[in-house]
Amino acid sequence: MAPPAEIRKLSDLLEVSQTLGSTPDLKSALLRVLEILEEHHGARSGTVAFLDEASGDLAVEAAAGVSWQAARRARYKLGEGITGRVVQSGKPVVVPQVSREPLFLNRTGMWKGPGKEELSFVCVPIRVDNKTVGALGVALPYRKDRAWDQEAKFFAVAGSMVGQALRVHKLVEAERQRLLDENTQLRQELRERYDIRNLIGNSRPMQQVYEQVAQVAPSNTTVLIRGESGTGKELAAHAIHYNSPRAGRPFVKVSCGALPESLIESELFGYEPGAFTDARAQKKGRFELAHGGTLFLDEVGEISPPTQVKLLRVLQEREIERLGGVRPIKVNVRLVAATNQDLEAAVKAGVFREDLYYRLNVFSIYLPPLRERRPDVPLLADHFVEKYAAAHGKDVRRIATTAIDMLMSYHWPGNVRELENCMERAVLVCEGGVIHAHHLPPTLQTAEVSGTLPRLSLEAAVSSYEKDLILDALKSARGNRAKAARLLDSTERIVGYKIQKYGIDGGRFRA
Repeated sequence: MAPPAEIRKLSDLLEVSQTLGSTPDLKSALLRVLEILEEHHGARSGTVAFLDEASGDLAVEAAAGVSWQAARRARYKLGEGITGRVVQSGKPVVVPQVSREPLFLNRTGMWKGPGKEELSFVCVPIRVDNKTVGALGVALPYRKDRAWDQEAKFFAVAGSMVGQALRVHKLVEAERQRLLDENTQLRQELRERYDIRNLIGNSRPMQQVYEQVAQVAPSNTTVLIRGESGTGKELAAHAIHYNSPRAGRPFVKVSCGALPESLIESELFGYEPGAFTDARAQKKGRFELAHGGTLFLDEVGEISPPTQVKLLRVLQEREIERLGGVRPIKVNVRLVAATNQDLEAAVKAGVFREDLYYRLNVFSIYLPPLRERRPDVPLLADHFVEKYAAAHGKDVRRIATTAIDMLMSYHWPGNVRELENCMERAVLVCEGGVIHAHHLPPTLQTAEVSGTLPRLSLEAAVSSYEKDLILDALKSARGNRAKAARLLDSTERIVGYKIQKYGIDGGRFRA
């Protein structure tokens, strides 16, 4: 059986280990370790000093049993004093009597001076990844019969534990800093991505949208975004948030139409343990998660009448109650709602509360369907071609004139979302650097749907494709027939004949 003293030491080391592993605050943990050595091991005082990478000096990080002001001022160069020598050599040093050791500098005031209690000093290195980065120094009452080898080994183990804790602390801090940097970068990317200037479209209806977003974004006003499905209501909501003073706070989205009626209340307001059968732990709702930021309620017209009552209360009182809770919780949230429904008709039909409608419809923004902003179709198409060409590693650079004519003629029932899907498909099937009419989806090329392309014979289809190629070449050559012929690997005479045959006005391409 081990002697009581050895068991005491093992118990002390266990407590040191538990202390270092139980708190993320390294400085507090180090102070507690020194207090354990004072309480259970008879230490009069102790310090932990780390190497300052900037200055190359040793600075005291934690101290017990001495004045913190004195300890904070104490610094050592490598090789200076006992502490400096331990860090420089990486080996422990034992000073049986500090009064007889000139290298003991006493900068922290551990020893009170001649005529006072004689002390012994044990200093051991602190290593991280086989590199000495600091020292643990402990002052003990002087005893002639003290077993110095055992004392040095005990404190060396304690120093090793401190080194491991420091290593973990540095890894955690590095990861925390990486996450902070990544978070900052992502927020900046979101801000740039959803900047109002990045919304695409120069048509008059879109100019009005930009003006309205710029007007309402700096305020805390509730916004109702209206428009058909696929018109970009969520993009407008993002633009409002990331151009507002709340841009650095959360943007939380709730798709009201995608959530079952039984879940939407718990998602919006959260719940307490025991609120219902599966509620085993507390859960914050979207309103709490969006505190200080913006909550985007998409498809708000799908909310059930009972939930409408609770939503109205939140807008009036600016507070929520979790399901199963009794304590109101204040929330600071800016609400942006969106719908593709006729809310006025829903109010008349009695399926949407009139008072909630007026609460939501403070500042209304209407996003026009794509058929009402046809001049924006080429801009959007070019944007999506560039986006998906990069995403799929395709060298697609532009859209042929005939393809643009077909895009302009289509009525786009699915709006911008349908156009995006259409251009992604065209990029995937395109063999060269130009998207032609035959690369577009069949729905755009069917006469019954688009009214743009009649049923063609083989001869007519070949002629149409030939005309398309000549138009592209003339556009690239700025109307210069000779240059167009070279691009087509043909002769100027043949190109001139084809231009005359198809009735092409080459002059409209001249700069």
